[in-house]
Amino acid sequence: MRVPLPALLGGSALLLLLLRWRRRRALWRKVAEAQERQELSLVRMEAAARRFREQNPSVKAASILSLPLPELSRKLRDGSLPLDHVFYAYVGKALQIGIETNCITEFLQESETQLRRAKLMEKQGLLYGVPVSIKDSIDCQGHDSTLGFIKNLNKPAAEDSVVVQVLKRQGAIPFVKTNVPQSLISYDCKNLIFGQTRNPLMFTRTPGGSSGGEGALVGGGGSILGIGTDVGGSLRFPAAFCGICAIKPTGKRLSKRGVMAGVVGQKAVAAAVGPLAKDVESLALCLRALLSEDMFSLDSTVPPLPFNEEVQSLQRSLGRAALFSHGQHSATLPFNEEVYSSTKPLRIGYYETDFFTMPSPAMRRAVRETKQLLEEAGHTLVPFELTNVEYMMFNYCVRGMFSDGGRSFVRKFKGEMEKGGTELFFWLAKAPHWLKTLLSWISKPFVPRFSSIIRSMKENTVDEVWSLHWEIEDFCHQFIAQWKQLNLDVMLCPMLGPALGIGYPAKLSVAVSYTMLYNALDFPAGVVPVTLVTDEDEEQLKGYKGYYQDWWDRTLAKAFRGSVGMPVAVQCVALPWQEELCLRFMKEVETLTLKKNSFL
Repeated sequence: MRVPLPALLGGSALLLLLLRWRRRRALWRKVAEAQERQELSLVRMEAAARRFREQNPSVKAASILSLPLPELSRKLRDGSLPLDHVFYAYVGKALQIGIETNCITEFLQESETQLRRAKLMEKQGLLYGVPVSIKDSIDCQGHDSTLGFIKNLNKPAAEDSVVVQVLKRQGAIPFVKTNVPQSLISYDCKNLIFGQTRNPLMFTRTPGGSSGGEGALVGGGGSILGIGTDVGGSLRFPAAFCGICAIKPTGKRLSKRGVMAGVVGQKAVAAAVGPLAKDVESLALCLRALLSEDMFSLDSTVPPLPFNEEVQSLQRSLGRAALFSHGQHSATLPFNEEVYSSTKPLRIGYYETDFFTMPSPAMRRAVRETKQLLEEAGHTLVPFELTNVEYMMFNYCVRGMFSDGGRSFVRKFKGEMEKGGTELFFWLAKAPHWLKTLLSWISKPFVPRFSSIIRSMKENTVDEVWSLHWEIEDFCHQFIAQWKQLNLDVMLCPMLGPALGIGYPAKLSVAVSYTMLYNALDFPAGVVPVTLVTDEDEEQLKGYKGYYQDWWDRTLAKAFRGSVGMPVAVQCVALPWQEELCLRFMKEVETLTLKKNSFL
């Protein structure tokens, strides 16, 4: 008996729909289970914090939470502050911020066991007893590193990442993992599994990304130290949007072994692991602890460059004897002792705009006011002219990250139910070459930036990729030559801000130029909050048009609005491998700002 063709096709279509429905149902079940585990984590945190409060009613959590990290770590090491008092004070505060902002994905329950073991440690590291929060994409043994992908659920890491291992050897206690945007290729913080994370300073604003959970938790006071990653601003956006500090080191200064990447294998835009904290001294203490012999012994691809106390001379509070006792000054590479130990004023380059993304009025004012403070303090400020930022953005960064035409990026989303705010890149990556070429040609006269993005998303040959890498290297050498011709020590730069409204980063992928530049160059770059948005800034924003006056510029103006009282930061930049000098500059900016303002 022959089956009619329409019936056969109809039956096949029905079967495919049924299979798709079953598959999606299974995915939703995995999501629901992950959300239940997230909820259970918060319940366990609440139970642990309540149990400690009931057993220790006289402990004043507020006084513990008010201590800066250097002072807190001293008190923990000298025994004047019990470890469990600090740990459960932060568990309680993290719970509060987690509920308010949805920044915590998982409570690391073994942290309570580690707390008990820490009390028995003979050697007390620089971060002895310090609770530390960890970004989702950084491996912690026995826990998922999802990157916001359903397919990565129920695949716990076999071992800790190197950076987590070093933290533990230094006595730190990783206690929570925090939320990220799907794929990490976003400066918002939302995924289908754990949902949207909110800015602790204003819930209608994004905390930034991709280390957005870290920014929200540290910015809200629920963690005294966070560890994140940066490939385009992923540490600096959350820090700037949430009013805290962060530093993106040179790409290979800290180990990335056991750290999951959004785009695997690309070498054009350097990724880095780095810390977030309330102040610069805390960042310096963290780098001191991480840049130990342990980092090099666990990952020999990391240069044996210990933290240079002479450069970061502002961290005198710990004392040099304590540092020597923890092995921080062994196996160093040659360096210019005279430059690093000098206390003479700095020669600082600066610019107010990159002529690609027009700064908001508050951004421009932040640079101008910081420049004035630095000049009044005796430093020399030298104008620095940026050129070809548009070419850098599209040809080095977009083309560099998607040199395969976006194939590997598309593969990451196979089997997922959502594209997580990367719909434009996803659609362009899937488009055939002829369609990209046609769209780029048609749109060039009307929307030149869109045309450039399309053109940058084409698939490259091996020869073209090698040529691109050489071109980026040459660009870096030219930038350094301009820097040295002006005899600069460091650079003062704008930082995108204030925090954009939730959902806007997905529409404004082009607005990452101020941060992406220093990933392409692989320079250390940190952010320091220096001011708050004023009514005058808001009024001036009405005249914001942008340099291209296209849809992206109009959207960015809308994203900035309604931000009175939100923090605005500046970037502090140094040459490669000069993290200590970058921190010294950040500390100078922070100190001068604190003298002028009282909001920090």
